[in-house]
Order: sequence, then structure tokens, then C-alpha cells
Amino acid sequence: MALRGRGENADGDGPGPRRRSIRLLILISVGVSLLSLIPTVSAHGGAESSGLSQSHGLAIAGIGAFAVGALVLLKRRGKISPRTALYGIAVGIGVAIVGAILFEGLAPDPTYQADSMPFPRSWYQPLAIGTGLLVVVASFITGLVRWTTRPRYMALGMLLGGWILYPYLLPGFSGYTNPIGYGIVIATPLLVGYILWKDVGAALSTILQDPVARRFGFSVGVMVSLFFMATTGYLSFFNEEGDPQETTVTVLNVLYQIVRWPTLEVLLPDIPFFIAISPGVVIVLGLLGVLVGLNAAAVAHSWRLDRQAGATQSTAGTATVVGACTCGCCGPLVSQVAVIAAGPTIAAPIYWIFVDSASPLSSIFLLGSIALFTGTLVYSIDSPAPVRQESSEISTGITE
Repeated sequence: MALRGRGENADGDGPGPRRRSIRLLILISVGVSLLSLIPTVSAHGGAESSGLSQSHGLAIAGIGAFAVGALVLLKRRGKISPRTALYGIAVGIGVAIVGAILFEGLAPDPTYQADSMPFPRSWYQPLAIGTGLLVVVASFITGLVRWTTRPRYMALGMLLGGWILYPYLLPGFSGYTNPIGYGIVIATPLLVGYILWKDVGAALSTILQDPVARRFGFSVGVMVSLFFMATTGYLSFFNEEGDPQETTVTVLNVLYQIVRWPTLEVLLPDIPFFIAISPGVVIVLGLLGVLVGLNAAAVAHSWRLDRQAGATQSTAGTATVVGACTCGCCGPLVSQVAVIAAGPTIAAPIYWIFVDSASPLSSIFLLGSIALFTGTLVYSIDSPAPVRQESSEISTGITE
């Protein structure tokens, strides 16, 4: 994908400071109005006290998704400028995420029996070991055959395979606190960052000089990170039965992914609000948010240049959405959708696959998402026949 900056307005309609302030005020007002719906709910299934139900959350999510689709269609037909479409899509994504959080939060807590598991836990170990070894061997062979000049790709694949294998090579408490486990988690964002810097660093620098693309990517990345936190229970706007009724701030040693992290938990029952933050959550969900945001910024930048998205760019955008939906963080939400669509008999296996702490599948989907986001970003920018950029064009950037 050739990325070139232009000194003139990329959209052809440059709003002044007053217009930008009005637009920002509208966006903030919409966001505050939507978020104000959340604190009125007292607990899971608390529709009686708030007047809200799962159907309201589903309707809000549908409105957001419809708005995004409509804005994409209007932009493709040239009815609105790319900047207007991007700001509108960011708001639509926010509305859809609020609806999804409401939908999941208002659902009654599911109760599944062990006999509803799709397969016994004894399958977990061979599944994880087989998958981990397959990823390691495939990455090694592919690196030797296909990416001979880029061994960093092989290293990332082998690292992710080692992440899958780790809990079974060092099982139990010894593995939860082993420095190797912490090293695997910390090395993953460092290696991903090195790959992006080495292969597409100059192009990403150009993309992020575009203020609209930068804001769009940042907003999408933050919203996706918050969505992942909400669906994993690390962020909640709902009081749960049995929660303390007074403000609680505590630090616990909590297992997240493959090792234990000191986790700060804050519960404010009067709002209601709960958040749990640990270095592991910041590293993993922060990495996912950054990758999604950069993919979004790349798509926004190509729109701003009024280029027709080619096959590569379309693949990147679609793969980002698919990857986010298949991430293990979305397991509880997927199970709730399945309950409504087909009943708990079908939902139970989905729930167990994503939520069971002993299952390796949630980690496999999570790591697959990281690989997918990284690969689509590199592939969409570092095309097979890139057009060389002039340094003057790169330094000029894109103005609003």
C-alpha cells in the first residue's frame, strides 16, 4: 500500500476551530448519554429496577452496527467525506460496544453442569501440546522456507507456540510464578513491536501524521480494549450478587493467562463500578488494542487519500473484525447470544470452550488474534510491490 502525505486537505472540506469544537462536543454528548444508561442497572438481570433488558442492549448494538454499515455505504458512494464517515463510524462502534456490554451485563449468570462440556478435560493436555508443537514446528519450517530474510516472523510464531505449551511443560504453582512465564508474556509485545518497527515503521509514522486517522485508530483501539476488559470481567458497570456493599480497594495475586500478577481491584458499589488492573491485563489487552487501533488507522489513512481499497486493504479490514470477534475474550458474549438463538444446550459447549480456566482454547484464540492483527497490518502496508515514497511527501503529512 503506497502511503503519501499531502499538504492540502485530503477531504476537501477544512472545518475551522469552531466547527471542530462543536463536533467534539456532539461526540462527547453522545458518549456520555450512552454511558449514563449503564450505572442505572443494579445487577445482572436487573431489568426490573432499571427498565432495561437484554433486548435493549441488543437493540443498541444493532443500531450501532447499522450506523457503521450505512456510513461505509455512504462513503463508498461519495455522499459524505471520508473524515465525516470515519468520525461517524467511531461513534457507531462505540454505540455497538455499549449495547454489547449491556447485553452481556444484563444477562443472568449462566449455570452449566460439568456434563455439558463438549469433551472431557483430559483432552485439554494433548490438544494444547499438539497445537503448541504444531505452531512451533510450522513457524520454524515456514521461517526457513518462506521468510529466510525475516527470522523475526519465525521467532514470533515459536514464541506463541511456547506460550501454548508453557502451562503443560511447567504445570501447577511452579509454573504460575516461574520467570520463564513472565518472560514469554513480556517478550510478546516487544517482539511484535520490533516487527512493526522493522517492516512498516516508516509507513506507520506517515499514517499517524494524519490527525483524523490517528484519532480514529486511537478511539477504536481504546474502545476495543474496554470491550475486551468488560467481556472478561475485569471491568464491570453492574453489581453482582454477593459483592461487598461498601467501597473496596484491594491488591490480590491473580492468575491471568499463564502466570500470576499483582492485581489492583477497585469496587464502587454505589456507582456501580468495578475494575481490576494488573501488568498482565495491561500487556495483553493493551497489545490487542494497539494492534486493532493501528489496523483501523491504516484503513482510515487510505480512505483519507481517497484511494479505492484494493484486495489487500479489504482483507486487512475484514480480518481485523473477524479476529476481534473470534478472540477468546468474547466467549461469554458468544454464549449469551447462543442462549437466545438456540438455547442453553448449544450454548453450554461454547461457554466451556472459552471460559473454562483449564481450557487451552481461550489462549489459542487470543494468540491467534495477536498473530492475525500483526500479520494483516504488515501485509496491508508492506505490499509485494510497494511504491517508493519521497521523503518530502512523508514529512509533509496530511492536514485536517
